[in-house]
Amino acid sequence: MTPQTPQDTRSRLIRAGLNLFGHKGFEATSTRDLAAMADTNIASIAYHFGSKAGLRTACAAEVGARVSQAVGDPAPLPDLTAPEARTRLEALVRAFVSFMATSPAAEDLVAFMLRELMEPGAVSDQLYAEFFEPKHRQICALWAAATGRPPESDEIRLTAFSLIGQAAYFRIARPFVTKRLGWATIGPPEAEAIIAVLTANLHAMLERSQK
Repeated sequence: MTPQTPQDTRSRLIRAGLNLFGHKGFEATSTRDLAAMADTNIASIAYHFGSKAGLRTACAAEVGARVSQAVGDPAPLPDLTAPEARTRLEALVRAFVSFMATSPAAEDLVAFMLRELMEPGAVSDQLYAEFFEPKHRQICALWAAATGRPPESDEIRLTAFSLIGQAAYFRIARPFVTKRLGWATIGPPEAEAIIAVLTANLHAMLERSQK
């Protein structure tokens, strides 16, 4: 058996934290639970993260890093044209749907985020400040470049929320979606069908928002 490195142990603990904190909640998850799922000893939690709370903070940072890696950086360039901004928005929708709908890792990431939204505190504030707000602002800036409208208007900020929400729904309500459509799962072909609909929605929203 190949010896596990400290980085391996750290990664396994973060995966365990995302799963258990997301599905059971922080208070209901013991250090014993975390160590058992990560196949390590309890002391490794303190060694790598200082405490169970430190692991929770690391999990929040992992959420931002993993989603950002999956969807890319949508920040517009200073000289981005309207067609280029539209293309970037389309690419963002495609990447986000592909990740949210088909990636096995997305289940625990989304569960963790939803749990933190239901239990607001320092970690939900961290998710908002370090990940959600910057990405939301970037989408608003892309939308502004595509339409000529002010990026921080209420209309554009609400539109960005709706764009994110449409894509996220297919992970949050995955069992209902597959049952209603008669799908065994959501794989690449099903994701393409979802992307086609959301891209059409995107085009219609952009046309309505055109200055």
